[in-house]
Amino acid sequence: MGRMRVALMVTCVNDAMFPDTGKAVVTLLRRLGVDVEFPQAQTCCAQPMVNTGYLDEAVPVVRTFVDAFAGYDAIVTPSGSCAGSARHQHSIVARRSGDRGLEAAVAETAPKVYELSEFLVDVLGVTDVGAYFPHRVTYHPTCHSLRMLGVGDRPRRLLEAVRGIGLTDLPAAEECCGFGGTFAVKNADTSVAMGADKARHVRETGAEVLVAGDNSCLMHIGGVLSRQRAGVRVMHLAEILAATEEQK
Repeated sequence: MGRMRVALMVTCVNDAMFPDTGKAVVTLLRRLGVDVEFPQAQTCCAQPMVNTGYLDEAVPVVRTFVDAFAGYDAIVTPSGSCAGSARHQHSIVARRSGDRGLEAAVAETAPKVYELSEFLVDVLGVTDVGAYFPHRVTYHPTCHSLRMLGVGDRPRRLLEAVRGIGLTDLPAAEECCGFGGTFAVKNADTSVAMGADKARHVRETGAEVLVAGDNSCLMHIGGVLSRQRAGVRVMHLAEILAATEEQK
């Protein structure tokens, strides 16, 4: 596995607000024998631009992406949202640009982008990563991971193998949390109502920790939970999988 060239695509939200998630991915992958690199030239995946209709403005961002991640065997990201953007939106941007070179580069890079649970289960072939987390946990499947990538039960299989964990089902799990990037800003009332529904279901589980594969969604739901003084923490999947008995 040491011969495989693997890059971490950390994402804007994690870089700016949740750096511990990126560190957890590196800790976890190195523990599993993967030599992961962090290309310094990486910036945004271009999703905010594409989702808001600025496809021409997304072209240089996609170009930066394919340049930064050229030559890697796999590009791992702790975000279903950003993995979805790279796998599905980059080709649309490249085609629209009329730049054949960019189209070819995207065709080379996009299929190598994996959301963390996909990489662990499909590429490394592992569900037990040696984690220990003695807490009651519930899992929220984020929209893009569920519908755009089809991660299915991979995150759940990884969580079920964690020692000491108490995993409990989230009611109406597949309903959107209401964050939706710029949607939360443009349609704040609807977003908050959806977030409140999700927070209510989280509280119903009696879990201490809500886990998901996207910090953007956890930031939204976590904000609602904290304002309600619910006493529920939110944690990224990577941080739970990186936790071991030695750390306790």
